[in-house]
Amino acid sequence: MAQTTSQIPELREVSLARPIQPPEKHIQVDRDIDAWKKTAGYKDYCLWVVRLNASVLGLDIPTIAATEKSEAVSKVVQFLEELKGWVDEIPPYGDRQRFGNLAFRDWGKRLQQASQPSHIYCAYAHKDLQRAPQLLHDLLPQRFHPAIPLISPYLLSSFGDFMRLDYGSGHELSFALFLMALTLVRFFEPVPEEERHLVVTVFGKYLEVAWHLQDVYRLEPAGSHGVWGLDDYHFLGFLWGSAQLRGSNLPPSSILKPPLPATNLYNLQVTRIYQLKIGPFFEHSAQLHAIATGVPNWDKVNSGMLKMYEAEVLNKRVVVQHLPLGGLLVWD
Repeated sequence: MAQTTSQIPELREVSLARPIQPPEKHIQVDRDIDAWKKTAGYKDYCLWVVRLNASVLGLDIPTIAATEKSEAVSKVVQFLEELKGWVDEIPPYGDRQRFGNLAFRDWGKRLQQASQPSHIYCAYAHKDLQRAPQLLHDLLPQRFHPAIPLISPYLLSSFGDFMRLDYGSGHELSFALFLMALTLVRFFEPVPEEERHLVVTVFGKYLEVAWHLQDVYRLEPAGSHGVWGLDDYHFLGFLWGSAQLRGSNLPPSSILKPPLPATNLYNLQVTRIYQLKIGPFFEHSAQLHAIATGVPNWDKVNSGMLKMYEAEVLNKRVVVQHLPLGGLLVWD
């Protein structure tokens, strides 16, 4: 039986009253994954993913979109829309490479310049010396500014690798960690009404931005199998989208009959695959086809996605080795 959000522990709150050391890379070899799985940061993130999953059980996009959203949610959506607008100002170069337009580096350079402080941020420095990254400085109220050096590394790695010109599930994970960190400090509130907007409104807008970047700059999938056969770039849309479909009368095999209504993130992800790939679905998306034809209901799809996400994303060194950990994601 699916857990409701009220049955799941609340995400802890982190005080910004005292300085916190910025995160740094901890995962270098496979055995570091065992240490990562035991940390408070890992447990916090898994709890946050499960809470968001529970918040959207059986709720479609129009239903959630019709509910009131907080000022914090609205500000992050506007923030993401601004980043998307940069693409029009930084058009792709006129090359004919199959993957990786070099203009993506220019887009990334703008993000880095707008997100990096000119001076090291110190909570006790004179106010004239405090210069927080401008993007996050404008996004967050003053009381959250001490969190900026703790969360900016996740924002900077949320949209792809600016040198390799690729994008994968590790970049998506970075954005999710960015949102989770903002919840830890209570910019977002850990209540179902807010959490379901994080899934549909904020993460939905993030997907829109990420897809636009992938299309315009022709970003290569990070890793030869994408998310191990599920999708070339993403995972969380399938996970939380399958939660939206729990209790639906439609069987998982319904995704094999396009066009699909844009009523949940799972359908949006599959629709994008239909738009990008040619040929029989069972050939280019074998794992999704196997789920559609072999799993009897969305409850089982969703519970399987949760297990798969932990095993194939969070516990894969090649995915998480670039993540800065510590800081708000406690490494203990």
